[in-house]
Amino acid sequence: MRFPPALRPFRLLRQDLGNLRTRYISDWTVFNQLIIASAVYVFFTNLLPGITFASDLYVLTGKQWGTIEVVFSTGLSSKAQYGYLIGTDNGSSSLHRFSIQPLTILGVTGPFSVLAENIYSLCVRTFNVPFLPFMAWSLIHAGWMHYILAILNAHDWTMCYVTKFSTEIFSLLNSIIYFHKAVQELQRAHDTLSFAAFLYAIIGAIGTMLVSIFLSTAERWKPLFHRYIRMGLAEYAAAISIILFIGIPHVGELDALDKQMLQVSSHAFRPSSPDRSTFFVQFWHLPVRWVFAAIVPGLIITILFFFDHEVSSIICTIDRYGTEKPGGFAWDIILLGTTNALCGILGIPPANGLLPQAPLHSESLLHTEIENIPATVTGEEKTEINQVREVRRVYEQRWSAFLHAGAILAFISPPLQHVLGLTPTSVLAGLFMFMGEQSLAVNPILYRFFYLFTPPSELPTLPEAVKSYRGVHMYTVVQIIMTVVIFIVTLTKGAPAFPIIIIALVPVRLLLMNRIWGKETLMFVDAWACRDGTPEDDENSMAVVEIRSKDNERNMAKKCMEPV
Repeated sequence: MRFPPALRPFRLLRQDLGNLRTRYISDWTVFNQLIIASAVYVFFTNLLPGITFASDLYVLTGKQWGTIEVVFSTGLSSKAQYGYLIGTDNGSSSLHRFSIQPLTILGVTGPFSVLAENIYSLCVRTFNVPFLPFMAWSLIHAGWMHYILAILNAHDWTMCYVTKFSTEIFSLLNSIIYFHKAVQELQRAHDTLSFAAFLYAIIGAIGTMLVSIFLSTAERWKPLFHRYIRMGLAEYAAAISIILFIGIPHVGELDALDKQMLQVSSHAFRPSSPDRSTFFVQFWHLPVRWVFAAIVPGLIITILFFFDHEVSSIICTIDRYGTEKPGGFAWDIILLGTTNALCGILGIPPANGLLPQAPLHSESLLHTEIENIPATVTGEEKTEINQVREVRRVYEQRWSAFLHAGAILAFISPPLQHVLGLTPTSVLAGLFMFMGEQSLAVNPILYRFFYLFTPPSELPTLPEAVKSYRGVHMYTVVQIIMTVVIFIVTLTKGAPAFPIIIIALVPVRLLLMNRIWGKETLMFVDAWACRDGTPEDDENSMAVVEIRSKDNERNMAKKCMEPV
């Protein structure tokens, strides 16, 4: 396998900053109703799941992290990535930081929540060290590790070898985590509510999901309603469903039922823990040996965040979304490392690229454009007015990410925290199921899983080089088994190591799987994640080069043997 040329430090950073100058002004010149709808949609799908993770963190980190910390982290990190952060409630100065890829959405993720819960358990039950200072040093270490990865062009020598085999498994893992979180919310409702209230919680969760899915299809209801009404219903589907099921429990006899609401701090802008009064961690008081020990979780966090953020950036800009502006990765990793260290010092959980919110953000910005088709006449390009086609593209802009981040940051204020406290946890469970379904619906593993139960006569036609579906089915089963194994690991004490398992899938795919599956099958089901082609294409090209090289050597040998 051919590896990239010698490292040139800062190469990708210089390239990204050049791309940022090229696109930055134009990213602010596009603004319309669809962008507002996208901001509202991303606001709900980022804030509410984050608060649900906060309820888990509040319980499983001994009240060290709760709703206020998660909301603060999400708003702070997103503002730092997408625009100016001016005068937050804690007196922070402006952070003039700008992301190269504004379609990526930042927030506190499910995988990190699992990781943090296990780190807390180790700190308290095994190491007997304070959690927040240890986590602060872990995030500070993760910060400088992000810097090193960006400076050394890590994207080129890591993600260029990642295939869709790994990214599809990671996306499926996130979907399963969302469904699992929904089940956990309903399980808590069962433990704390009366039986009648618990039954309504199930109805509310399923109703939130089904109404969201139903309304999201409104654009296909033609000729029912005016097209602008259908567009509005589809664009605000999740928001309408959430508001509806927040209100229903307060109507009629349902108002008498006991309810489980979000746990929020609506009295003052202060940490969740009664032992803390400010958002600042005195991390320098941690013993030196534990400062160095924090390098290990820092490395694990770096692996998770780097892979998660890169995959999020890749998936939200795939060909399906028709992105045209130059992107980048290294500069965003610098920003991510900066916000990680800052979050550690403030004593709040760090945010990074979200799945499935990033691709869902792109989905919400999709629109149809009319494009002229260039026609070639006598070797010259000519555009004919009557030759047009419809293409689907996203609005590549910063407003939707900027507005949703500003709205989230506003919810650190006590009055808006009180508003959040009116949300039943059953609605969050429904939103989790909706997001899990939306993520799962665009994952190729789902469709190949359905092929396992499809009669052979009904299966799509394979390319001529692929003889049967047997290899395709085996490939799909392996992906599902690996996802289940990783998910089970997240439920054990070995959960902090699960990012390493995901990274280990990369060499497994490149070095082992090509010995089990035929090249034609792998070329059909897999491809490079962030560039064109497949690993097998590269091998074929190398084989052709080797054959030509050997032919040249033989020809040279023959010429040398010829008499002069």
